[in-house]
Amino acid sequence: MDFIKNGDLITGISLNFYGTLLAMVFVLLLGRWIIGKIKFLRDYNIPEPVVGGIIAAIAIYLLATYQGMTIQLDESFKDPLMLAFYASIGLSADFASFKKGGKVLFIFLFVVTGLLILQNIAGLAVANAMGVNPLIGLLGGSITMSGGHGTGASWAAVFVEEPYKFSAALEVAVGSATFGLIAGGLIGGPVARFLVKRYNLPLPITKHDDKPIGLEKPEQERLITATSFVESLALIAICLFIGTKIAEYCKQINFTMPTFVWCLLVGAILRNLLQATRVHQVFDREVSVLGNVSLSLFLAITLMATNVAQLVSLALPMFVILIVQVVLMVLYAIFITFRVCGKDYDAAVLAAGHCGFGLGATPTAVVNMQAVTQHYGVSHMAFIVVPLVGAFFIDIINGGVITFIVEFFFK
Repeated sequence: MDFIKNGDLITGISLNFYGTLLAMVFVLLLGRWIIGKIKFLRDYNIPEPVVGGIIAAIAIYLLATYQGMTIQLDESFKDPLMLAFYASIGLSADFASFKKGGKVLFIFLFVVTGLLILQNIAGLAVANAMGVNPLIGLLGGSITMSGGHGTGASWAAVFVEEPYKFSAALEVAVGSATFGLIAGGLIGGPVARFLVKRYNLPLPITKHDDKPIGLEKPEQERLITATSFVESLALIAICLFIGTKIAEYCKQINFTMPTFVWCLLVGAILRNLLQATRVHQVFDREVSVLGNVSLSLFLAITLMATNVAQLVSLALPMFVILIVQVVLMVLYAIFITFRVCGKDYDAAVLAAGHCGFGLGATPTAVVNMQAVTQHYGVSHMAFIVVPLVGAFFIDIINGGVITFIVEFFFK
C-alpha cells in the first residue's frame, strides 16, 4: 500500500496486488455479514459481492467527494478471474445429459432465444426514444437481464474501450443486473400462481416413490482433495490459454467475439472430449467451487471500482428501461413460455424459472421453481431443463446475439 501525495498532503491510497486482494476478500466477508442480518437480501438471493461491493463503491465515492481522498486498486486480477468463471461453466456442460430434457429442452431453448432478441429490441427502443446512448439500452437488455452480473461486467469491460468509449458502462451494467435479480425473484412465483389459477391446471399427484431429482435433492458429495483441486485448476488453465489464443487470432481477422465466450466453448468441448474418451472425469462440484470463487472475487473488485456519480446521473433512463424489461418478462412468460412449452403444470413451473434467469440468474430461477413446487407439487422436467439452459446455453446464445448486434449496429 502506497500513499498518493500532493506536496505534504495525502490525497489518496494506492493498493498493490496484496492490498487489493485483501480488499476483495473483505468486501465478500462484509457482504456475507450484511446478508446474514437482512432477510430481504437472503430471500431474493442477492450475491455477497454485489452487496459488499456496492457498499465499498459508495464509501470510496464519499471519500473522494467529501474528503478528496482517492483509492486506486490493482485491477490485474479482473480478466483472469472473469475468464476462469466462464471456463468453469463450459467445463460443467455435459452434452450426454441434454437428452434427459428431451423435446422440451429444445422448445424451451427456442423460447429463451426469442426473449433475448426482444430484450435487446426493447432496451434499444427505449434508449432511442429517450435520446440517450443506445449502449445504455443494450446493457439494460439481454446482457444483464438474461446474463446477470458476470456477463454484464464482462461486456462493460468491452464497451469502455475503443471504439465505444462508454465510460459509464460498468455502472449501468451493475445497476441493471442488480435490479433484474431482485425483480426476477419477485415475479416468478406470482406468474406461476396466476397460470395455475387462470387455467385451473391439474396439479401433479405425488406418489410414495416419486422422489426429488437433480437440484431438488442434495447428492452424495465426493471429497475435494489437493490432487483433484490441481486437476480442476489445470483444466481451467487450459481453457484460458486456448480461449485467449483463439480470441487473439479472431481479432487479427477482424472477427470480434468476447474472450470469455471462447473460454466457455473450449471448456465445453474439453469436458466432453475427456468424457467421451474416458481419459478424465471432470469433478463438477469442484469446478463449480473454483468458478464461483472466481466470479465472487471478480465482482468484488469490479464493483469496488464503480463510479457512483455516473450511475446516479443515468438513473432515470435506466429505470424506465428496466421497468419495460420487467413488464416484457411477465407478458412473455405468460403468453409465450407457458403456451409454447405445453400449457400444463410443468409449463407453469418453467415460466416461473424463466422469470428467474430471464431477469436475474439461474439460482434465482431454481429458487422460484422450488417455491412453486413446494406449494403445488413436483415438476421433474422443469428442474432438468431450466438449469441446463440457464447455466450453459444462455451464455453461448446470448454472446452470439450481442456480438451480432454490436458488429452490425455499433461499428
